[in-house]
Amino acid sequence: MVNGRQHFARMLHAVLISSGNPRLVHGEIGLTEWIRRLRAKIGTELTFVTSAGGWVEDEARRVLLQRRERDGSVWGFPGGVMDLGEAAHETAIREVREETGLEVEVTGLIGVYSKFFVTLPNGDQCQSVCSMFRMRPTGGTLTVDNVETYELRFFEPAEMPRLYSAMHRQVLADMQTGPGPFYR
Repeated sequence: MVNGRQHFARMLHAVLISSGNPRLVHGEIGLTEWIRRLRAKIGTELTFVTSAGGWVEDEARRVLLQRRERDGSVWGFPGGVMDLGEAAHETAIREVREETGLEVEVTGLIGVYSKFFVTLPNGDQCQSVCSMFRMRPTGGTLTVDNVETYELRFFEPAEMPRLYSAMHRQVLADMQTGPGPFYR
């Protein structure tokens, strides 16, 4: 299982690289060291994390969810942190491919979700800025890696399990109420 520090490292990867430090961009400074130095300066103070994800619909309009913990029922939409130089839709496509094995295309913007906050188990605070996209599969095979993804399943929108975060629950509520795009 990924601990709070490792999870934070993944979430902040793009933010830290975008600092403009060429030694970090070229991998001369380890990410863990960089986070330790950043957190030594700002403590657990709030910082931004920019990400993107996908509402992937199959031909029957069922929605793909990803179980994110080995034990338990922590479900959510596939997605993750932007890499330096990526556009938000490119991040969503890459993250869906990495976390599910599917090739997808974006069919629309659901919304931008920027008023959601997370405090990690170690006390580090993050404000998420997430672009969510409607997508459809174009190829690939569903693949569970047992690292970030422990199960993948398509659900009817009205029959989804409880989603793991307030932001994911807001995306679901928005998709059930109107065409969007939504700005939260």
